[in-house]
Amino acid sequence: MELNFTADEQRFRAEVRAFIDAHLPADLRDKVLTGKRMGKEDYLRWHRILYKQGWVAPHWPVEYGGPGWNAVQQHIFSEECADAGAPALMPFGLVMVAPVIMAFGSQAQKDYFLPRILSGEHWWCQGYSEPGSGSDLASLKTRAERRGDRYIVNGQKTWTTLGQHADWIFCLVRTNAEARKQEGISFLLIDMKTPGITVRPIIMLDGEHEVNEVFFDNVEVPVQNRVGEENKGWTYAKFLLGHERTGIAEVGRSKRKLKQLKAIAAREHASGGGRLIDDMRFRDRIAQVEIELMALEVTNLRVIAADMEKKAPGPEASLLKIRGSEIQQTLSELMMLALGHYALPYQEAALDYGYDGPIVGPDYGVPLSGQYFNNRKTTIYGGSNEIQKNIISKMILGF
Repeated sequence: MELNFTADEQRFRAEVRAFIDAHLPADLRDKVLTGKRMGKEDYLRWHRILYKQGWVAPHWPVEYGGPGWNAVQQHIFSEECADAGAPALMPFGLVMVAPVIMAFGSQAQKDYFLPRILSGEHWWCQGYSEPGSGSDLASLKTRAERRGDRYIVNGQKTWTTLGQHADWIFCLVRTNAEARKQEGISFLLIDMKTPGITVRPIIMLDGEHEVNEVFFDNVEVPVQNRVGEENKGWTYAKFLLGHERTGIAEVGRSKRKLKQLKAIAAREHASGGGRLIDDMRFRDRIAQVEIELMALEVTNLRVIAADMEKKAPGPEASLLKIRGSEIQQTLSELMMLALGHYALPYQEAALDYGYDGPIVGPDYGVPLSGQYFNNRKTTIYGGSNEIQKNIISKMILGF
C-alpha cells in the first residue's frame, strides 16, 4: 500500500486549504482554536457554508448530494478542517443515521430525510444508551409495542448528546421481549416534537449542558418511520457503530492538539520556571504521544485503503477507537501538566467569546481543565475500550 499522497491529492489539499482560508468565519476559527463555548448556531453556520459549496457530506455518494470524493480526499478534507480550527460537523445526522438510511431505509425515507440532513434543516441526536445498557447495548429496555400502523414507545435513553437542540432522534427499541437480546430490536426515527417526549439536562463536571436524559411516555411513532425490518435493528446498529468508532479516532484534531502542546511547552513557563520543552523527561512524553499518533494515522490510512477497495472495516475500527481516544486523553493530560497550577482553575465566564474580564494565568490555559474532564468520556462512548478489546480478541485471535 502506498501511504504517500500523490500530486493530485496534494493539489486537492491546496484547494481545500484555500477554500477554508477564504470562507471560515474568523470568529468561528477563534472560538475553536481558543476553546471558547460553541452554540448550535455556530455549528450550523459552518454546516451551511459547506452545504452551499457541496462539501458538507464528504463521504456521501453523489446521488445523495455528496461531492464524489474518494476516501483519501475525505481524509485530507477532515485533516485540513481540524488543523484550521473549523467547527466539527455534527456526526449524528451526516455520519451516523444517514448511512443507515441509505443502506437500509425505504425510498420514502431517503427522499424525506437525506436532503434535510444535508441542508442542516434537521438536527439529529442518538438514542442508544440507557441506564444499565451502555456498553452492553443489546440489553436495552426501551420498548415499542405495535398497534396497527403505529408503535407506542416507552422507556428512557441517557447520555443523549445535544438532544436539547435535536429535531429528530434515531432510537433502538425492543419490539420482541421474547427473543434473545441481540434480536427483537428495531431501529426507529422519532420526531422530537412528538407528545410524550421529555428531555432533561445532565450537567457535566465542566458545568456544561452537553448531554441529556430523554424519556418516552406512550410516544406514538408511525410504522413508516422504522428503518428496515422489524426486529433486525441490531444489524443496523452495528453498521452505524462502525462509522461512529472510525470517526472517534479524530486524527486531525489530535494533530492540532499536539501542535498546541508543543507551542505551550516551548514557551517560558508562566511561573518563571523555564521551558518544559527543555526538560528531557517531558520532551520524551511528547515524542511518545507523537509516535503513537503517527501510528494511528497509518492505521487510519489502512482503513481508508480498505474502504477504497470496498472492504468493510473490520477490527481496525475498534483499534482506531481505542488508540484515538487514549491519545486524546494523553494530550489533554500533558497540556494540563505543561501549564501546572494555572491549568487548575475552571473559569466558566472566560469561555464566552469576547470575554475581557480577569483570568487566572495565561489565556490559553482557560479551557484546559474543562477539556481535561470532558475527555474522560472518550474511552467510554461509542462502545467502551474494554468492549473494543473484546471485539478485537474475538475477530483477530478467535476467542
